[in-house]
Amino acid sequence: MSKSRPASQSIYLPDIFTIGSVSELSPTEKLFRLEFPAGKSFMHKPGQFIQLSLAGYGEAPISISNSPTRGGYLELGIRQAGTLTGAMHRLKPGDNVGVRGPFGSCFEVGGLRSNDLLLIAGGCGMAPLRSLIQYCEDRRKEFGRVTILYGAKTPADLLYKDELSAWENSDSLDCLTTVDSDGGDASYRGHTGFVPALIEPLAVDPDNTRAVIVGPPLMYRPVIGELRKKGLEESRITVSLERHMKCGIGKCGHCAIEHLYCCLDGPVFPLQDVSELWGAL
Repeated sequence: MSKSRPASQSIYLPDIFTIGSVSELSPTEKLFRLEFPAGKSFMHKPGQFIQLSLAGYGEAPISISNSPTRGGYLELGIRQAGTLTGAMHRLKPGDNVGVRGPFGSCFEVGGLRSNDLLLIAGGCGMAPLRSLIQYCEDRRKEFGRVTILYGAKTPADLLYKDELSAWENSDSLDCLTTVDSDGGDASYRGHTGFVPALIEPLAVDPDNTRAVIVGPPLMYRPVIGELRKKGLEESRITVSLERHMKCGIGKCGHCAIEHLYCCLDGPVFPLQDVSELWGAL
């Protein structure tokens, strides 16, 4: 899988980025736009991640959620889940953070071109998948039919709501959402149920379709099962795996799956490379 060279002179030293804007995505997630340091360039690919650091709070891996076709900044969708992410949620535009990277493998757009795409996300998996969706939007003529399938617990937990609305009303792609429960939200117009149920009624050409899946571990096997029913071979399915990454460069072993490291060999894998590995799915 392709990897980009980190922006820092040393992979161990962060560059200092400035927060340009902060917006709320859900009750637990915020979107941060980071401005590049003066004189620095930053080249990433859809699906990669960075190591985000904050003085006094440590460091954590965060997926990049904007496409490299929309350059000049980085966007990170961050869930408040621990000490560092809680501190991030208290920051404001003008504050500084440390960034190492980009790291990891990417969604190989070369192998996706000319195919119909099923882009499938669950929960905060929409953050890294958004980078690929934006890429497809900006290079629309390079791909066949693009279908986005996205599930969350409740309507309030759906991320990037303005963009979801735009995708649902777009003439150039299809977007379906589903929630475990609508929570009595009368404004919600999507489906209720689990993501695999969105796949069943779709008309899929298995010889001209590629699927990308990003979401919580419990989602993968049911979704893969539905894709197999549609005739998709493992070579046509890509997964991005969530694991507890720490160092980002394959040294600490926190994210090991047998002989593979999520931070180094992944997080994006062809399904055929990990389907038989214990603990991968």
